[in-house]
Amino acid sequence: MTAAGGFLEFARLAMAAKGQAPARHHELLIGKLQDVADGVCDRLMVQMPPGSAKSTYGSVLFPAYFLAAQRRAQVIAAGHTASLANYFGGRVRAAVEEHAGWLGLAIRKDSKAASRFALEGEREYFAAGVRGPITGRRADLIIIDDPVKSWAEAESQTAREALYDWYRGELTARLKPGGRIVLIMTRWHEDDLAGRLLAAEAGWRCLRLPALAEPGDELGRAPGEALWPEWQGRAELERRRREVGERAFAAMYQQAPLPPDAAFFNAARVRILPEAPPLRQVMRGWDLAASAASAGKAPDYTVGLKLGVTAENLLVVLDVARLQAAPAQVEAKIIEMARLDGPGTVIALPQDPGQAGAAQIAMLTRSLAGYKVMASPERDAKTIRAMPAATQMDAGNLAMVAAPWNDALLAELRAFPHAGKDDQVDALSRAVNSLATMAGQPARRLHLPLMQR
Repeated sequence: MTAAGGFLEFARLAMAAKGQAPARHHELLIGKLQDVADGVCDRLMVQMPPGSAKSTYGSVLFPAYFLAAQRRAQVIAAGHTASLANYFGGRVRAAVEEHAGWLGLAIRKDSKAASRFALEGEREYFAAGVRGPITGRRADLIIIDDPVKSWAEAESQTAREALYDWYRGELTARLKPGGRIVLIMTRWHEDDLAGRLLAAEAGWRCLRLPALAEPGDELGRAPGEALWPEWQGRAELERRRREVGERAFAAMYQQAPLPPDAAFFNAARVRILPEAPPLRQVMRGWDLAASAASAGKAPDYTVGLKLGVTAENLLVVLDVARLQAAPAQVEAKIIEMARLDGPGTVIALPQDPGQAGAAQIAMLTRSLAGYKVMASPERDAKTIRAMPAATQMDAGNLAMVAAPWNDALLAELRAFPHAGKDDQVDALSRAVNSLATMAGQPARRLHLPLMQR
């Protein structure tokens, strides 16, 4: 057989060799990609949730088929990092080698690189990371797969601008007349690359398949039906929704990121407990300010938020200490709360950059001899640091003990990040992230294994 048999035939052949077959959403995707190969569509956007095998068909099998179907074809494939792009490139090369007879392709003997190779007949495949070196390359087909690598990057306007500028100024400049672009991604943010392109450029066809079907589903699914039930059923997806929270699920699984003005914290999900349950770990996270209140001035608060975690990984806010005070009074308050909490409570402190910050932490640590102290700088934006706490709250995995400070904390959570004060949020973020760090997990991770339920 040859590539004239069509992409669907090739995909079935390639997957049969692995003991698999395309599911119905894969066949829909294959049909859209066939339109790209045939020149019916020159801009295709594929939005599907993690684990839907969109990359297997769009970034591995399709470029192999396209190289076979188009004479002298040149393909550029880009991912969020060079390592991701090279991974896909290695799989493309393996697919070409395994199915060379059907495809009618042969990799040139002098082309040794796993992910950047030339084929007989003036065909080429080149993989690069976002903002990687592509100068001098030309393409009949550009495939961009997963151009955003993290929530931190998705939330950064600077990073979003840089990605969009690279796409417009460098990547698309490599496209030959009549060239085609396929963008494959999970959504992260309303203003991510997919969002910008849909808003700014006409002519994009968009295949959007949420994990749980919505009315008018392109596959004809009933509302709530899972995308790939043989792989991940509705019950498992609903469990995943509880684990990651509504914000992350709406973006990454439903391909419908919430607008920027949506509430950051779903404070309605916070439970109020009459008393503290048994706890396996307790942490007091501090956000430090160093100015006392005075006439005409309303400085930030110093806040020490005490957070516990149960054996079932429920997070419980136990206490909030809040004051506007001078440095000496702040230090005295930290020491006082440490004595009240006892040596079993870990103390998490922010460290200002530079020598002064190191000296301050050294002094506080000496004053807190006998207590466990953790200190680290605040590197990310407030919203990035707050994301793990927001995720746990979305999942209904955060509670607080009934106390007079409840209303002030809940009000600040509801208003974040647009309120005048966010010191309690900062303290909560430090406590949540420090607990994750103690469990050996990256504090900025969206889904914290420590807190799975």
